[in-house]
Amino acid sequence: MKIFVLTGLVAGFFSTATPQITIAQSTSANPVLKEAAAETVGMSTSRLQRMDGVINDYIAKGRQAGVGVLVARNGRIVYHKAYGLDDMQAKTALKRDAIYRIASQTKAITSIGLMMLFEEGKFLLDEPISKYIPAFKSPKVVDKFNEKDTTFTTVPAKREITIRQLLTHTSGISYPGIGSKEAVALYAKYGIPSGIGTPGGTLEDAMNRLGALPLVHQPGEKWTYGLSVDLVGRLIEVLSGQSLDQFLRTRLFDPLGMNDTYFYLPAPLQNRLTKVYTEDAEKAIQPMPAQGGISADYPKLAGTYYSGGAGLSSTLYDYAIFLQMMLNGGEYNGKRILSPTTVRLITTNQIGELNQGNNKFGLGFAITSEKSAAQLPVSQGSFDWGGFFGTTYWVDPKEGIVALIYTQKVPNSYGDLSDKFKVLVYQAITQMQAPK
Repeated sequence: MKIFVLTGLVAGFFSTATPQITIAQSTSANPVLKEAAAETVGMSTSRLQRMDGVINDYIAKGRQAGVGVLVARNGRIVYHKAYGLDDMQAKTALKRDAIYRIASQTKAITSIGLMMLFEEGKFLLDEPISKYIPAFKSPKVVDKFNEKDTTFTTVPAKREITIRQLLTHTSGISYPGIGSKEAVALYAKYGIPSGIGTPGGTLEDAMNRLGALPLVHQPGEKWTYGLSVDLVGRLIEVLSGQSLDQFLRTRLFDPLGMNDTYFYLPAPLQNRLTKVYTEDAEKAIQPMPAQGGISADYPKLAGTYYSGGAGLSSTLYDYAIFLQMMLNGGEYNGKRILSPTTVRLITTNQIGELNQGNNKFGLGFAITSEKSAAQLPVSQGSFDWGGFFGTTYWVDPKEGIVALIYTQKVPNSYGDLSDKFKVLVYQAITQMQAPK
């Protein structure tokens, strides 16, 4: 494995195999997203149109209400479409500028926010989080847990939780609702919010209370998805002196032109928020009812809880800007967010011999492994993640691809659409890119 540089910027890790066909690169070293014909970047318009039939078939069969997609290569948007309905009752079409609840796609944004402060010398990755948030000093780990009454015993953690472990989900912090049985019970008992539909309170209060609870395993010994990035959000507040909302707005969203990305949507944008759907026992689509006091309309509330792990809503285009900035090596439209060297660090395996499914994990993103790259055409070294409501994305530095597919349905028995989408994107490539 070697590091190659595309258009003068660090692009990631990929195979040393030499493609047979070379295409012209974008004329700009750091392209700004613009719509263009697929053929200008070595892709086929007619082949991209194959996804129309596949996605419309899912909609016709009642598997999805609406689906949005965006595909870009070398900074040129070659496919950006909305299919089906936003509101099945009102029969209103899904639009390209629809605003989606992106849930865990918030994590990458929050992680990048923290790495901006890393570049300013505010902290080091292997420092203990307790240096900045004392509630996490001398953590404990669950030893024995009684499911009947949620009592537990603990053992001392062998080490402090580091900031790197928060960014890589190896801290031992789990999730309310979807985490380990111990964490689900304990977090419910002590009122720890998930970050989705929990607008009240503050990160400071919730994270301090989380610090008093035991970890589900020793720090650094396993990969466990959890509230680690909500804690990263609180660390941003401590280091910057701003709320997470203010920090991301002034340091990331405004400079990049991400004008439709918010924790809680301003009134003029609320009519663009998509509907959320679920499934009945026969897997038929149904409107999602309020559950446990949580309404799907939470982005329309005047909330005060800024969940760094799950709280944002955004559009396909806004998130594509964020991803293009990463593909550009940290710069977009003349705004330098990160150094290319920091982007390289972020998109490098940070969990060693541990695994996240078949993949590795960087600082905020899953990293496509050799095994995964052998199953689907996404290149090794690509980075990705998704969100609870059916949104997903990836960036392929080797092929210059930014791709997103968004739905708003949970649970979703037809998640195979996202893998089919990957196939449909890559089969439309007619000319592979040459490494530089």
